[in-house]
Amino acid sequence: MRYGPVVRRRKLGAELRSLRDQAGLTSGEVARLVGWHQSKVSRIETGRSAAKPADVRLLLDRYDVRDPELRALLEALAGTEGDGVARHQWWHAYKGLLPAAYRDFISLESQACRMRTLETSVVPGLLQTPEYARAVTRAALGGLTESEVEALVEVRLARQDVLRADPPLELSAVLDEAVLRRPVGGYGVMARQLRGLREAMRLPQVRLQVLPFSAGAHIGLTGSFVMFSFPNISDLDVVVLDHMTSSLYLERKEDLQAYTEAFTSLQEHALSAEDTREFIAGIGDGA
Repeated sequence: MRYGPVVRRRKLGAELRSLRDQAGLTSGEVARLVGWHQSKVSRIETGRSAAKPADVRLLLDRYDVRDPELRALLEALAGTEGDGVARHQWWHAYKGLLPAAYRDFISLESQACRMRTLETSVVPGLLQTPEYARAVTRAALGGLTESEVEALVEVRLARQDVLRADPPLELSAVLDEAVLRRPVGGYGVMARQLRGLREAMRLPQVRLQVLPFSAGAHIGLTGSFVMFSFPNISDLDVVVLDHMTSSLYLERKEDLQAYTEAFTSLQEHALSAEDTREFIAGIGDGA
């Protein structure tokens, strides 16, 4: 169990080592080709040292890796700060406002091809309306100025672009019924948020299911979680658990398998997508 930046370094290093092996090169040969000391190659491959996006591009050129999606993903894993691709990441403009853990989460979200999430308290950020996002931000982060609240809401809404990218992020979400019953921001705001969920369900890349109270006890009672999957490299998959002051990233195969099975179980106990649409409509009509 490690925090995001370390997870990224280890996963990036393992993939670079695999690509080097596929290219038929030793670490010493690579070091001579790029003008580094062999120890630098070793530290990057083991995750002990961070690699800059420029370092990653140099290595990928030597390994003759031409797949643009793979190159973009590995460069993004090199970090959210520094040179190269990082300067062009839209959230970099909010660096002074966003904690490092949140920037790391956005970085993973922007590169993922699939996201599976269980939410037990609030609507997933990718599906929040501006009013709802504003109410959540004010409640969760007290003491902010109005300009800071608005900036964070801008970030939340900008994140939603991944659902309409080409290709879009595939989002599968299971929501506890409590998420729909809690009038965040008041009943008017909540009614509009419920309509927003029904509209989002029209997108083919969004699958939303509600876990009703009638389902009783279930494995999701331990708390919310997010699972990211990435194109080309399944070994980069990661589970994110949010806490009050930090986020925990799980990368072990045993953890990934456990959460994959848990999510499958939750989907089986949840309402179907069609029944979920009707369920949300029913709550909205009564709001």
